[in-house]
Amino acid sequence: MSAKILIVEDDDNLRETLADNLELEGYRVFSHALVKDAQQFLANNSVDIVVLDIMLPDGNGYDLCRWIRSQTDVLILMLTARNLEKDVVEGFISGTDDYVSKPYRSSELILRIKALLRRKSISVASESQDFNGYQVNWNLREVYKDGIKVHLTKTAFEILLYLFEHLNKPCSREEILNSVWGNEVYIDNRTVDNFVSNLKKQLELIEGANFQIKTIRGVGYSLIKS
Repeated sequence: MSAKILIVEDDDNLRETLADNLELEGYRVFSHALVKDAQQFLANNSVDIVVLDIMLPDGNGYDLCRWIRSQTDVLILMLTARNLEKDVVEGFISGTDDYVSKPYRSSELILRIKALLRRKSISVASESQDFNGYQVNWNLREVYKDGIKVHLTKTAFEILLYLFEHLNKPCSREEILNSVWGNEVYIDNRTVDNFVSNLKKQLELIEGANFQIKTIRGVGYSLIKS
């Protein structure tokens, strides 16, 4: 079955051109220009990936991204002309899985979409491991606590995974950055701090959580058992 893609873009020409190109690749494509219409569509339909513009007539992509994340773990790719560092960082903090700046090459964008979908399809097989009450499914990139799913973005999961792999050991911001983002030019230590801060809050909200992230002054962070 072909993957289903939702495009949320208010530029009619860009939206229609992208939809045509994706349909030529064999995808089922849906599109909307407004936040409210995209929300209504997603409330009643499931898709595999959302391609999301930031500047929309009745809202912004950051808020829509956060709303989508509160509802589902669907893949999200932000497509926008706003490519300053703070905009890219805000996009990842909002929960996007990837970020492509306008103007873009159609071939590159399609390859990015294919890469996201391939990563999702590879995760169909499951391999779980228990960490003192947390069930971590490495292939599905999911974390459960007492059978209840902990909703994490891909990036948050990668950070938690790195900290799990170095349990009770101090991890520097640079080590986390290199492990999770590699050579991503827009990411710096402040981005790491923002993501870890959000991850700490998520862990603190989990009833019966027995792990916590400690800040190691002058070094970085450590995941320790409570």
